Amino acid sequence: MTEPEKRRRRRLDFLIARLTGITRKEAKQLIKAGRIEVEGREIGGLKAQSRIGVEEAIFLDDQQLERESGERYLMLNKPTGVVSATKDDYDPTVLDLLEPELRRGLHPVGRLDKDTTGLLLLTTDGEWSHRITSPRHGFPKTYRVWVADPIDDETLASLEEGIMLRGEDTAAVAHDIERLGRAELRLTLTQGRYHQIKRMMGAVGNRVVRLHRERVGPIDLDPGLEPGDYRDLTEAEINAFLPVDDPPQ
Repeated sequence: MTEPEKRRRRRLDFLIARLTGITRKEAKQLIKAGRIEVEGREIGGLKAQSRIGVEEAIFLDDQQLERESGERYLMLNKPTGVVSATKDDYDPTVLDLLEPELRRGLHPVGRLDKDTTGLLLLTTDGEWSHRITSPRHGFPKTYRVWVADPIDDETLASLEEGIMLRGEDTAAVAHDIERLGRAELRLTLTQGRYHQIKRMMGAVGNRVVRLHRERVGPIDLDPGLEPGDYRDLTEAEINAFLPVDDPPQ
């Protein structure tokens, strides 16, 4: 088995939950009860964390669960004025930017504010999405930030050292800060807190006027994508978020 094939295997409980619409907890209960069988495997040897190949058939009470033809992974250059959601009662969503036939099953990986632009990932793969957004993995996100007032050295030092925000137990920190202009920065976050950049800038007496995400983990926004444009991720980009030592079960 090649290394990319190993990395494209999926946890059994994630797959059952996605294919049936039940929770992962309920999926684990089905596995434990012996009601799940995977093609070519003994029921007793299956566990929730078992890794299943994309072509292996899964059976629930001897009924095969339908598998989609394949997971989809997209990169979108999000414009302003759309929300990072699958549906919304008031505003257009990022899915409205896609051709109708592409929307089925897709969801945003994390979110960007309505007025924030830049790199947003979309996928049908819940486990892949969860891995990227989980704080446990801490994939960094890099932003370009424009603020209302000039940025002095004291402000830069405060952002790097950490700022206690209201309602938080630990300081919010920015990394790899670059000054791009008198009122323009590039910085990286690993914490992913709610409105973190806007709140940090507000805490030092400044205000964000524009925010653009350039990078998520190992992936940069494709410079060829205009606002609202999108493309499929390459195999290398998809696999870049997966553990390289993920052995088959």
